[in-house]
Amino acid sequence: MSDVISIHDLEVFCRVGVPDEERAQPQRLLITVEMQKDISEAVQSDDLTKTIDYFAVSQRLVQFGEGREWKLIETLASEIADFVRGEFDATGVTVEVKKFVIPEARWVSVRVTR
Repeated sequence: MSDVISIHDLEVFCRVGVPDEERAQPQRLLITVEMQKDISEAVQSDDLTKTIDYFAVSQRLVQFGEGREWKLIETLASEIADFVRGEFDATGVTVEVKKFVIPEARWVSVRVTR
């Protein structure tokens, strides 16, 4: 069974970009996280501790970039995936990071699966 809990387009602000000028100020990113976990125990017991608390995940992700910076959104996406797997006991995680830096494009994004 593959149950998925998703958070779509969570707005966060992080210092990310290759040039120093781009990292000078936090920029708006949208994060989508899909977390796999067998939630059958949670369904039977109606117990939050048997699933992934998506509110807690979202709050941690909003704070994830505080005091940190990355050159690549690839690195940021990978670190978020590792964090969610380790901190929230997801059996699998897919993370997409959307960045708004190319005026002619709606966004650029990177998606990683762990």
